[in-house]
Amino acid sequence: MLFREIIGQEETKAQLRRSVREGRIPHAQLFAGISGIGKLQLALAYAQYLNCPNRTDEDSCGTCPTCLQYQHLQHPDLHFVFPIVGSDEVCDNFLEPWRDILLTNHYFDLDDWHRAMGVETKQLMIYEKESGEILRKLSLKPYGNGYKVMVIWQPEKMNTTTANKLLKILEEPTDKTIFLLVSEHPEALLATIQSRVQTIRVPRLETEQIKEALMQNGLDATKATDIARIANGSYLAALKKADASEENQQELRDFIALFRDAYTVGVLSDPQKKYESLKRLRQWSLDMADSKVGRERQKHFLQYAQQQVRENYIRNMAQPELNYQMEAERDFSVRFAPFIHDGNVEAIMNQLDLAERQIEQNGNAKMIFFDLCLQMIVLIKRKKA
Repeated sequence: MLFREIIGQEETKAQLRRSVREGRIPHAQLFAGISGIGKLQLALAYAQYLNCPNRTDEDSCGTCPTCLQYQHLQHPDLHFVFPIVGSDEVCDNFLEPWRDILLTNHYFDLDDWHRAMGVETKQLMIYEKESGEILRKLSLKPYGNGYKVMVIWQPEKMNTTTANKLLKILEEPTDKTIFLLVSEHPEALLATIQSRVQTIRVPRLETEQIKEALMQNGLDATKATDIARIANGSYLAALKKADASEENQQELRDFIALFRDAYTVGVLSDPQKKYESLKRLRQWSLDMADSKVGRERQKHFLQYAQQQVRENYIRNMAQPELNYQMEAERDFSVRFAPFIHDGNVEAIMNQLDLAERQIEQNGNAKMIFFDLCLQMIVLIKRKKA
């Protein structure tokens, strides 16, 4: 990966290049920021730049044997750790799909990695066995004269045992070994790990940068502008909106179904309609809790629902420039927004956030989603403050 291939992030690129030129290379760095802004790409470009024998002040040469091996993710001194399925497995068993998604997509998230592995209904983790693999790889003699690089994607997915073993490795680093941690939730890491790494806060991308990248991918200026605003600094979010996949459309349908039936049960007086809507809500909760959906997609929906509740609340301010929605979402909000107000917005957001955390903690999905339905019935009928 070359720095020039990465969208935006010029200040972070300059910081990384400067650290190499000045010989100030920390043994462990944490690239932190939201999904889809180029953190993993920056880590890979930095690793390649660090080891390129012909680098310039601005970038790797891109043509030497080291660069070519890095660009194919096959350099012997480049190692990866990432969330997988199966406590008896190690990341090297999944290198083929990992390299494929990195080389094909560049920008991807945990949901995309789930699909690439074909295990969408299972939670991914970095297991204890991987810490043994890290130690084994660090004990190997370096292939060349450069640095051994260990890239750890989503380190927050480590279980406690693995995290503690990584901490010990970070406290006693081997010579010419660099750890590059890439995290969306650095606060979930052990505080002792956070204290052992140099944190690089990777900012959100500028709207104009995302728009330009979308137009280079073939989108017309109007659609690119709309999507770039909605993406909130994430190029990956923009790509997913541009794709308009079935999954994105399904999340809107699920959101509409939840709140329409909650409104019918909580507000309308017709007992038959109430009964039918309550039955639909019960089925909705069962469908959402189905094991085929998977916990990652369940969490993603709850995050989407929180974003839409925020957008509907903001819509009541009658300032369209503050709203970040697609056309279908705006169409629903015309009727729905008045029901999200000062009297209930905070409580609704708290319930959605609680459900997301309970799913993350492997709670009973059927109970979580049905309780969420009942809470929405109560909250949707609250009067304005």
